[in-house]
This record gives sequence, structure tokens and C-alpha cells, in this order.
Amino acid sequence: MDAPLGAAVIKQHLIDPEICIRCNTCESICPVKAITHDSRNYVVDVDKCNLCMDCISPCPTGSIDNWRVLTRSNAYSVEAQLGWDELPAEVPLPAGAEAGIPVAAVAPQPVPLTQLEAGEEPFVASAWGATLPPWSAAHPYVNLYGARTGPIAATVAGNFRVTAVGRDYDTHHIMLDFGTMPFPVLEGQSIGILPPGLDANGRPHHARQYSIASPRNGERPGYNNVSLTIKRVLEDHQGNPVRGVGSNYMCDLKVGDTVQVIGPFGNSFLMPNHPRSNIVMICTGTGSAPMRAMTEWRRRLRQSGKFEGGKLMLFFGARTKEELPYFGPLQNLPRDFIDINFAFSRTPGAPKRYVQDVMRERAADLAALLRDPDSFFYVCGLKSMEEGVVLALRDVAREAGLSWEEIGAALKREGRLHLETY
Repeated sequence: MDAPLGAAVIKQHLIDPEICIRCNTCESICPVKAITHDSRNYVVDVDKCNLCMDCISPCPTGSIDNWRVLTRSNAYSVEAQLGWDELPAEVPLPAGAEAGIPVAAVAPQPVPLTQLEAGEEPFVASAWGATLPPWSAAHPYVNLYGARTGPIAATVAGNFRVTAVGRDYDTHHIMLDFGTMPFPVLEGQSIGILPPGLDANGRPHHARQYSIASPRNGERPGYNNVSLTIKRVLEDHQGNPVRGVGSNYMCDLKVGDTVQVIGPFGNSFLMPNHPRSNIVMICTGTGSAPMRAMTEWRRRLRQSGKFEGGKLMLFFGARTKEELPYFGPLQNLPRDFIDINFAFSRTPGAPKRYVQDVMRERAADLAALLRDPDSFFYVCGLKSMEEGVVLALRDVAREAGLSWEEIGAALKREGRLHLETY
């Protein structure tokens, strides 16, 4: 006689709120939309999760790799998980519980890549993003400092504005020095900052994640430091006034202040290290941080005369040039070193142009790079740009007579198309 469904044993997927840095990687990559979040926690809906494991390897902290074996009737709801500060302890199963995952807990399988371009299903840009690093990427160190080992203190060595004066686009370049404490980083990695104080519920603020904007040997070469690109948040995505806890704390720091840091994080959004490798960077706003790090490392390698780099292309979008970080320094980079393409969507008297529009204008050059197995593509910025950018790559490939199904699958499989949006 079958046991009641509620007594069936399941393996429930959970996210550790103590380790999670709220980077949105898991939610953006989940093919069945089982992961959601509120202002504090990322959680997994047991009624949607099909245990496909797609979210496991991209997680930069390992917080996603947690499970509890329990009866279906005792499964943790989304509402319960949103209120957690730590994972609950494992509890013994009741006597007589039936082993095996019930069919009711299994959601439909994700749509295969071959169906996404056929028009039978909506195009899912995140399905094409790689979760493996380039084959020649340097070895990253991750989670050296965190919830389990404690944060590390860093001293503010510099804080200056990198956008034109204006209330709505106050972006800062912030340098942190770690002194004698080891903190190895690579271009494309990120760190977490712990803002001081408590939230509205009287709990410590969770970490805010920021991409590193400096190359592996430091903002100042040979020094144990990193730089960040941070925009002061004064409104939410709906335009409502809000004062971002982490961004305002960081933008207001003075030289000599200390901050609590965890990390580093990230083991896939890394740059290739082999000669003649091409890098295409597509970003908006502070999504330029990892692109600046990659560009600066290649510039230093070029100066050394010991590395033969491939082509560098940058597609950089903002509402206006005044809002674009590092606009001035970018103008000074040699044109034979990097091919820079700007897209401004709110320039008075000019039509709106987004990065995907400029990509289509440069279709011939992008098609040649798509054909080259030594080309690597990086996308960083707001989530809203992701679909347009990947669709533009697909259209460029098709117009050049290439099979996007084959090209896109190779980009994903070989760690050559990386999507980091938020």
C-alpha cells in the first residue's frame, strides 16, 4: 500500500543565507524559475525546483549547495525561507516515512537550446551563458574570507568621482588596501562589503557585492590593493526614492577609513590568458568595472612587450556621456589597442541608441570574431540588457550565414560567453 504523498521523503534544495552574497546568479540561471528573493534572502520554491543542478556550479560562494532530506509535508515554504538568518538544523525523519522523491515535486524540464531559436519557445538569453571559465584563465582563489572565517579589514586608499557632476549619476572609483594580509584577485572576480549598522528589522546588513575594477597586480602595480566602481543609489528600479545602504556607505568613505570585506568571489567570469585571444566587452554603467580590469591588465601586458594580445572591443552604454564612468580616460586609450563603441540612450536631440544597436552596426567585425575560437565575450550590467545583447549576437551570426545553434552552444561549452547581469 502506497504511503500518503505528504509522508514521502524529498531532498529539498536550500540556500544558506549566511554565505549568500545576493549576486542573483542562481535566480538568473534557473531554467524553471524556482529561485526568487526579497530585499534580504534568496530562496528556492520546492514546488518548482526539479533538482536540475544548473545553479550549482555558477554560484560564487557555494551557498547554493545545501540540502535537507525531509517529508514533503514538512518542506520549508518560500515564506519561511525568506525569514531565515541561517539554515535550519537537519531533523530526523519520522518513522515509516517513504523513501524516494515524489513525482509531484518534479517540475518540467528546461527547454533545450535547439528549440530556443526555432520560434517555438521564447528566447532565453541566460541559457547561452557559460558557467565554465576560459581554458587559459588563471586559477582563482575564492571564499578566503567570509561568514565562516570572518571578514578582513581594508583601508580606503582613495575615493574619487568618475562621472561628471550631477545628482543622478554619482559614480565613484574607490581603492582599498589590504596591507600585509593576502587577498589575491583576478579580473572578473568580486568582493563583498559589510555595511555597518542594522537593517529595519534590527539585523546586521547583509554583504553588498561589487566587481573588482583593477587588474590582478593591483590598482597600483605591486601593491596589495583593489579598486571598485560604485554608483550611489538614490532610487529603485521603479524610480522610487531610496537610499542604497551599501552604495551610499561606500561613496561617502574618506581616505583612511576601514571597511569589512569578504571574498573574493567568482570562478568563471575570468579573462583568457593565452596569446592572440580576443576579448569583446559589452557593458552598461558600473558593469564597466570588470571590463576596466581586463583592459588595464592587457594594457600592462602590452607595455611589457612580452605578450601578444588579440583584438579588444568594447561596447559601453549609458544614458548620456556625463553618466558614463571613466569617459575621459577611455578617450586616451590608443585606437590600435582597443576598439571602443559608445551607445547613449538619452542624449538631447539624438535618437536612443543601446549597446545592441551599436553591435548590429559592427556586425561584420563581430561575425569575424564569432568565427574565431579564440574570441571571448563578456556582458555585464543591468538584467534588462541581457536579452537584447544575446539576440544581437544571434542575429549577427545568422546574417553572416553562421548557425547560431552551433556557435552559441560552442560559446557556452567552451567558456566563451559570460553573462553577469543584475
